[in-house]
Amino acid sequence: MSVAMLWVVSPNSEVSSCFGCVETVREGNRLLDAPRFTSRDRNLMCGGRFKKGKMPRRSSTSLNAEFKISSLGGSTSDNGGNFSVVSSMVANPAGELTVSSEQKVYDVVLKQAALVKKQLRSSEDYEVKPDIVLPGTLSLLSEAYDRCGEVCAEYAKTFYLGTLLMTPERRRAIWAIYVWCRRTDELVDGPNASHITPSALDRWESRLDDLFKGRPFDMLDAALSDTVAKFPVDIQPFKDMIEGMRMDLRKSRYKNFDELYLYCYYVAGTVGLMSVPVMGIAPESQATTESVYNAALALGIANQLTNILRDVGEDARRGRVYLPQDELAQAGISDEDIFSGKVTEKWRNFIKKQIKRARMFFDEAEKGVTQLSSASRWPVWASLLLYRQILDEIEANDYNNFTKRAYVSKPKKILALPIAYAKSVVSPSRTLSPLVKA
Repeated sequence: MSVAMLWVVSPNSEVSSCFGCVETVREGNRLLDAPRFTSRDRNLMCGGRFKKGKMPRRSSTSLNAEFKISSLGGSTSDNGGNFSVVSSMVANPAGELTVSSEQKVYDVVLKQAALVKKQLRSSEDYEVKPDIVLPGTLSLLSEAYDRCGEVCAEYAKTFYLGTLLMTPERRRAIWAIYVWCRRTDELVDGPNASHITPSALDRWESRLDDLFKGRPFDMLDAALSDTVAKFPVDIQPFKDMIEGMRMDLRKSRYKNFDELYLYCYYVAGTVGLMSVPVMGIAPESQATTESVYNAALALGIANQLTNILRDVGEDARRGRVYLPQDELAQAGISDEDIFSGKVTEKWRNFIKKQIKRARMFFDEAEKGVTQLSSASRWPVWASLLLYRQILDEIEANDYNNFTKRAYVSKPKKILALPIAYAKSVVSPSRTLSPLVKA
């Protein structure tokens, strides 16, 4: 795969207009006009909305089973008012056993880890392939990466600052992944979301296939195309994120946490799987590659669960409820109760349990951050700490996530940066972690 701009795709107004950008026009191998990315949605963070084999000793989704036991002091046989246990096999209404969301996602994790293992060397994290320089393309590619950095700086300031500590190659690659994720998210959450159809997402996925084959459609695509040519990044998490956008078009309720977990993986957990090959694993880490990927997945799930809890009122006004229907029913809460926006004692108790679940995913994620390459840890720690604090703010608002939006104040954000940096300098060898190789 190279950065050559040799293949012309017919512009698609339905896809391109939703970004608020001017698409690139080609003449031969030259790009005549670079796109301007002007999305306004600020919810997505890189490192947040981020299949078969032996199950891990403690995969991220098994936290659901642990949550039930640890939070309520019961055993996995207890049912009264507790969270249901996620297992690798679940029964459908016909009584047939099907693969759970946990197993489906873990199969993807195994595939991504296998790709990275092929690139590992004893003396360095990952092999970065040299640039393939074609006449007239190097300056355009540099401009494309710079544009990606501008977008990241505007919409994820704290994370952007952290990326400045990375090597130039890794920094630019993370920017390219971030921008693709933002553009994908804009399809269903941006100002033109009402005009997006499943066929538009199909065309966006076709563009994704092309850029992975070295045939980018515009300059921002070119940056990602160059990234996936240099790092062992697989296309599956990108396709899965698009599937999450499809889910948003057709689904507004989730009957249980197994369904919600799969959605969270699609729209946020995928970001972690995209990023690990670029961020790299520390050479001194004793953790398995699979465990680091599981931790990255857990961070994405935690971030999206936090988004859901923060945005309950906003989503309700759009007719959406991103909370497990069976758990709402167990708590005696209906959709109508959510739409009315009244904070009751039932609601407080329900949200307390949801917050506890999200925090357990953050706990799992922390174990993997320290295993990353030293230059990559700071932005991830900053993202984790800041997102985790949103849960604190929901509690500070007395669990009113109907009319009060929980956010982290600027002073708290500034305070989090040195804390994140201090955590980032702790090496894996000094960290007691259950993620060590068997």
